[in-house]
Amino acid sequence: MKHNIVDKSVIDEMLMKSNITKMEDASIRDITKTANLIEKHTGISFIRMEMGVPGIKPHPIGTAAEIRALESGVAQFYPMLEGYSGLSLEASKFIKNFMDIDIEPGSIVPTVGGMQGSYVAFMATTACHTGRDTVLFIDPGFPVQKTQLEVMGRPYETFDIYEFRGEKLRAKLESYLQKGNIASIVYSNPNNPAWICLTEEELKIIAELADKYDVIVIEDLAYFAMDFRKDLSKPGLPPFQPTIAKYTKNYIFIISSSKLFSYAGQRLGLVCISDALFHRKYEGLKKRFNADELGYTIVYKIIYTLSSGTAHSPQYALAAIFKAANEGKMNITKDASEYRDRAAAMKKIFLDAGFSLVYDKDGEEAIGDGFYFTISYPGFSGAELCKELMFYGISSIPLKTTGSQCEGLRVCVSQIGMELMPTLKERVERFKSDH
Repeated sequence: MKHNIVDKSVIDEMLMKSNITKMEDASIRDITKTANLIEKHTGISFIRMEMGVPGIKPHPIGTAAEIRALESGVAQFYPMLEGYSGLSLEASKFIKNFMDIDIEPGSIVPTVGGMQGSYVAFMATTACHTGRDTVLFIDPGFPVQKTQLEVMGRPYETFDIYEFRGEKLRAKLESYLQKGNIASIVYSNPNNPAWICLTEEELKIIAELADKYDVIVIEDLAYFAMDFRKDLSKPGLPPFQPTIAKYTKNYIFIISSSKLFSYAGQRLGLVCISDALFHRKYEGLKKRFNADELGYTIVYKIIYTLSSGTAHSPQYALAAIFKAANEGKMNITKDASEYRDRAAAMKKIFLDAGFSLVYDKDGEEAIGDGFYFTISYPGFSGAELCKELMFYGISSIPLKTTGSQCEGLRVCVSQIGMELMPTLKERVERFKSDH
């Protein structure tokens, strides 16, 4: 290495301080800590591709509404467990306008971010049926969701969708569902980390099998409407955000305010349960929680004991954002489309330097430009490439940590503004010169 900007001894020392012995086992937070230590030690600012921190300011409609709510004194009062009614009402309209799905306001429950949304969904769905306590991940996916299951002591199984797109997905899924231990299936759409999007054919396959085996589908829509290949911003008009809810009633989908609306710091998500599923009763829930209705159990047993609801004032912010979007006064994808432009610029830099995209297609269509993409480089495993790029002031995470069977890295574009593209280009070219 002649063109590296960080000495090998520094990298090794900081990895040791972060207790990282194998890069493939390092969590996102571990790598973030390491990059922070290197920056502090050397004074070199890293190109931070490892963590999905929103890089766009929140919309003023939301912050203004939250300020008004605080000034009116809502901080004095405990929020209702089922949430602020104004939020549920606007959320129901929003889901109809941007997903073309009918769902009652009472079936929409605010949570402390999408993270708590997946936690309560896992806790509830794995208790519905005696003997069915396992979650099946269609990977790659968000690593912390597996940690959530480890924390609650629930098993999970996974497979990488890379080799099982289209009709191939059916047999692969059924090979797991036939065992009789699967309680729920989870995936993100658009996907973290690969940015693939499930096709309508694939959504139908998942729905058909969910109905056949009476399994609940948990659809993580953390990146709602951020497949920028289509204009999903017009309320009431197609195209709509794709969803499993078109094809089955056995669904829970989770909407986050963090990415599309850059409201991550206020920790607000929505768990949206089909009306039929919300009111469905399960003997397993009765045994585990002394309450048999799924929706009641999630709200009045699980959320109540975890956090007693979610913060009051952010709910007013999201309600105002939804209202503006529903009335056509706000384009929901206008600000977030900045991520598309960053991804396109970053992909070109890496591809020009000899890197390749790992997950590159949805069916026959090239994946879109958005919050994430995945890269590989000849001769390197994902873990090796992750460490190697640190010598050039670039941090990322190996795909293996996301459940992928492919070698490579996840690239997050959120912290790399267009003003940093020349720095990224110069560092990637340094890497290229040495390899």
